[in-house]
Order: sequence, then C-alpha cells, then structure tokens
Amino acid sequence: MDTKTMAEKDQVKLLAAAASPAVNPISSDEEGSAATGWRSVLYLHKRRFAVWCCGCCGLTVIVLGIVLLILSLTVFMVKDPTLTMNSISLTSVDVHLFTANSVMSLNATLTADISIKNPNVAFFRFSNSTTEFYYNGETVGVAYAPSGKVSAHRTVRMNVTVDVLVDRAVAQINGTSSLITGREFILTSYTQLNGRVNVIGINKRDIYVMMNCSINLVISAFSQEISRSVCLATVK
Repeated sequence: MDTKTMAEKDQVKLLAAAASPAVNPISSDEEGSAATGWRSVLYLHKRRFAVWCCGCCGLTVIVLGIVLLILSLTVFMVKDPTLTMNSISLTSVDVHLFTANSVMSLNATLTADISIKNPNVAFFRFSNSTTEFYYNGETVGVAYAPSGKVSAHRTVRMNVTVDVLVDRAVAQINGTSSLITGREFILTSYTQLNGRVNVIGINKRDIYVMMNCSINLVISAFSQEISRSVCLATVK
C-alpha cells in the first residue's frame, strides 16, 4: 500500500514536471544585445529631437530676418524731415533820414516762425543752426537757434529773431523819395540744419536740411510790411 502510493506520487511529479513550461536562462550575449538595442533607440530619439530643435531655431531666425528686412524697408526706413518757414514778420523798424547827404539808414528786426516736422519712428536730433540774411549779396544779419530734438511723428516750432542792418549793404539811398513813395528791399535768407536719425540701431542717417527764402520788405513813411515771402527746402 505504501509502496504503491509512493510510486503514484513519483509519477504525478514526473507528469507535472513534463507539463510545466521550460524556463531557459538568458545568456550574457542576449543581455548585451538587448542593452545595445535600447541605447540605439534612445540615440535615435535624441537625434530626432535635436534635428527638430535645430529646424525650429533656423526657421525662427529666417522668419525674424524677413520681418526685420520688411520693417527696415517700410516702418524703420529713415524719412526726410521737413523744415518750413511758417511766417516771417517785422518786429520793429528803425529808419533815420539824413537830409544833408540824402542817406537813409534802415535797420529792421525780423522774427521768423520755423517748424521742424519729424516723420520717423525715432528721435530726430539736430545741432545748432544758423539763418543768414542777405541784401545785394552782402550779409546783413545772422540768427542762431539752439540744438534740440524732435520726437517721433511730432513737429517742433521755434522763433528766430534777427536784426537786419540793410544800410550796411547799401552805399546810398535817397531818403526823401523812398519814404514818400515806399521802397522795396528784397532780402534772401539761408538756413542750414544738421541732424541725425537712429532707428533702434538698424537704420542710421545723417541729415542736412537747407532752406532758401526770398523776402520782399516794403518800407514807406506810412507803413512797413513784408509783401511776399517764398521758401524752398532741400534735404541731403
């Protein structure tokens, strides 16, 4: 009885061992191949990520370059400021008549209203400027204006006052007839304004604005006036 039982138990163990799946141990070569494959997958992922990042950075640089180029040719392009003589008026007139020599001495004070318009997106900075007045080709007065700046898309106005000594350029004037009938003096003026525009370091430009004016000054015993003034401005 016991012998049979032991034999049956051994048979059951043999059947169980035969029925159970075989477990094969992993060799060292197989482990090395698996590790190498995993490292290859990680390398491919890292390489793809690096290529993707480089591509995005390159595309961003190209887009920014195109945008800056368009802006530099449109919004950031340096435009010419405008110098305008809005008006010119007689502040005072000093006339002296010497009947003995028939010489009239004429001094006049002129006030010019000048405006500077800046159409750029950056400051327009300008240095000291001068306005010279001429009569018969001779300098009869010089006015000076201080340096300053004009904000973006703004206009600055300033008054320039000058004493014009017309008698310096006139050898002799018939005082009696001039005072009765009125005499016209044609003055010319030249204004030069030097400045610079710097648009965030992208566009820089030195600007020279010149303005020439012709002024008709009529003096008589009864009135003194500016009958006509014409100005033309150029930019370099």
